[in-house]
Amino acid sequence: MVDGWLEALFPAACAWCGAPGSDACPDCQAGLPWNDPACPGCARPQVHGERCGHCAAKPPPFDAAWTAFRLEVPVQQGIHRLKYQGRLIEAARLGRLLAPRLPSRPDLILPVPLHRWRLARRGYNQAGELAHHLGRLTGIAVDPRLAVRRRATPDQIGLSAVERRRNLRGAFHIRSALDGLHLALLDDVMTTGATLSELARACRAAGAVRIEAWAVARTA
Repeated sequence: MVDGWLEALFPAACAWCGAPGSDACPDCQAGLPWNDPACPGCARPQVHGERCGHCAAKPPPFDAAWTAFRLEVPVQQGIHRLKYQGRLIEAARLGRLLAPRLPSRPDLILPVPLHRWRLARRGYNQAGELAHHLGRLTGIAVDPRLAVRRRATPDQIGLSAVERRRNLRGAFHIRSALDGLHLALLDDVMTTGATLSELARACRAAGAVRIEAWAVARTA
């Protein structure tokens, strides 16, 4: 209901040129940094759509990965406004861009959780906000409480891939069985994939049969 009121009060306009009618007019939408082609195993941008050498040699703990964009302007600014400035309207805007391009229809979208201390400081979980809008637009079930971040891990920014993996080891707990489910794990940005990988391991241990890692954007 609140989403409907907001859309009525603030009709959609292109976020980049201001043209009325949609979040991204056709010209601006064509110029967005779409992440295509990309490795289907880790979503790393590349010049073909086959699995990259790294994924072929050492497959990640999820079955597939997808991100709509490369982490470049102007998408990067939208993510930062959502994550650091509390501009929750960006979650709705990004959700509307992502929804028509989702690679599959899983049983459940599971947003990457924040630790309760960080959630209390920030007041919202950006991945949860994105998942809410994707669920509303697609009808796919969303459960923001199923996964728990049980350790307050340090910020991942600036850490190497090895440090990120060590930082996140055992960080997530799944509150109930996921037997036979097809899941999509959702985050705002995928860098090395360490966060989504650790959450995927926890979900696999809880019984999930297919796990996809989704994010709005992927670093190069």
